[in-house]
Amino acid sequence: MNKSDLGKHISQQFNTELEDVRNRVLTMGGLVEQQLTDAIKALVERDKSLSESVIQNDYKVNQMEVAIDEECTQIIARRQPAASDLRLVMAVIKTITDLERIGDEAERFAKMTMQHTNEQAASRHFGSIETMGELVRQMLHGALDAFARMDVDAARKTWLEDKKIDKQYESITRELITYMMEDPRSIPWALDVLWAARALERIGDRSTNICEYVIYFVKGKDVRHTSLEKMQNELDQED
Repeated sequence: MNKSDLGKHISQQFNTELEDVRNRVLTMGGLVEQQLTDAIKALVERDKSLSESVIQNDYKVNQMEVAIDEECTQIIARRQPAASDLRLVMAVIKTITDLERIGDEAERFAKMTMQHTNEQAASRHFGSIETMGELVRQMLHGALDAFARMDVDAARKTWLEDKKIDKQYESITRELITYMMEDPRSIPWALDVLWAARALERIGDRSTNICEYVIYFVKGKDVRHTSLEKMQNELDQED
């Protein structure tokens, strides 16, 4: 939402409220992105203290979700927004829900790192997890950037990146299943590493959700549960 969009309202206070809630989402997104970055760094550097920091800071993300959700509720009650204003508020509510869950996944990832920092067998797979984690971090950053600029093209490009993450997840899953079949003693740590990879895969999915909310706000089209081809055709027709 740019400044010209905000300027259409008679009430300057309404403009301020919409801009404030959007900025608070971006602040929350920055915190969540830092949580994910720290969780990945903790894995690479075998840093238990950093993992503990990620776990302890999750409450900040939860508090921000509650506060922003309350602000959105107040806007709906006081302003009864319509059209693009209502879409913005709904996009914000949905986005903060996904951001909170991304924070939960980062916390889960950090807990796995703490449990297996000294596990040599598990550490063999940390390189693949790190690679996948960096792809996920870039995708989350792209989704937040698209939200900041309400850029449909950027949202669409970021949405496409999820395929790379899915392929990486499938590769890691196959490797770990092979380990568990060959050596049943590996099952406990292999399952934990698998859950960490699953957490990253879900962050990718939730990043695509944020991209879809951007498209919903700008175009007024709900593209959830839509195939790539159909989504592109619908958006191309709008351009």
